[in-house]
Amino acid sequence: MPQNKKEIQSFLGLEGYYWKHIKYFASIPGPLYRLCDKNTVFEMTVGRVKAFESLGQTLTTAPLLLMPDFNLPFKLYIDASGDGLGAALHQVHIINDKPVEGPICFIFRQIKPTEARYGQS
Repeated sequence: MPQNKKEIQSFLGLEGYYWKHIKYFASIPGPLYRLCDKNTVFEMTVGRVKAFESLGQTLTTAPLLLMPDFNLPFKLYIDASGDGLGAALHQVHIINDKPVEGPICFIFRQIKPTEARYGQS
């Protein structure tokens, strides 16, 4: 368990390296990023512990990512919420004579507090 802000930042840096491989990554680390703010007192609340453990679990769970085949069509799934924007690039491959749809990569961005106040268009 991290003991200070520097350890949280190091952990988030490591997780950030693998973000393309983690489904729903944008929705997980928010409480930990807010802990890194200058004026925030370091305190591992229940929500922060849960976010830390959830992110730690993603490092030990192997995602099934497919290699892109540029001769096949791609599928793009997108999602937006009040917390973030996300997308998943998928493709259907034939594996063991059966069509299997799987992710190529995941893309996300957390919405900043000022952006959350924007109107929808």
